[in-house]
Amino acid sequence: MTVHVVVMGVAGCGKTTIAEAVRDQLGYVYAEGDEFHPKASVDKMRAGIPLTDEDRWPWLDTINKWMRDQSAEGNSTVVSCSALKRAYRDVLRRDIPVFFVHMVGSEEVIGKRMAARKGHYMPPSLLPSQFADLEPLEDDEPGIKVSIEGSVDEMVARAIEAVKAHAAAEERALAA
Repeated sequence: MTVHVVVMGVAGCGKTTIAEAVRDQLGYVYAEGDEFHPKASVDKMRAGIPLTDEDRWPWLDTINKWMRDQSAEGNSTVVSCSALKRAYRDVLRRDIPVFFVHMVGSEEVIGKRMAARKGHYMPPSLLPSQFADLEPLEDDEPGIKVSIEGSVDEMVARAIEAVKAHAAAEERALAA
């Protein structure tokens, strides 16, 4: 049985930190969603220009294909990907079951974190557009909201616990 996790949320919410922890603690194959962006999209974001849906569809298709290819090889995966809109998440879970871990926090807290990080192409000026686009997980979407409050260790522990619980439930359902 393979499990596929997308750690989602606005820029600066800790997606990479959580996805790397899932990789390290649970042994899932990890991909940084940003690495699937074509250069033109990275250049737009670096220039402070928000991506459009047209920019995102091929990117989301590529991530979905990567997860399906990994699944075919028997690998569980974890991807960090903003997945801000329901339509984006629907593309990500096309032909593959995906569990979403939505990292949630206030714009103020996340903005401070973004201002403190170095070397990332996503400028803090784009954070308001991320919050404007964000459509929280709906009741029929497989996933959980995880607060970014507290220490990084606490945030990681909450996310890992949620992924383990999901994987155990999937295993029980498969055995039934």
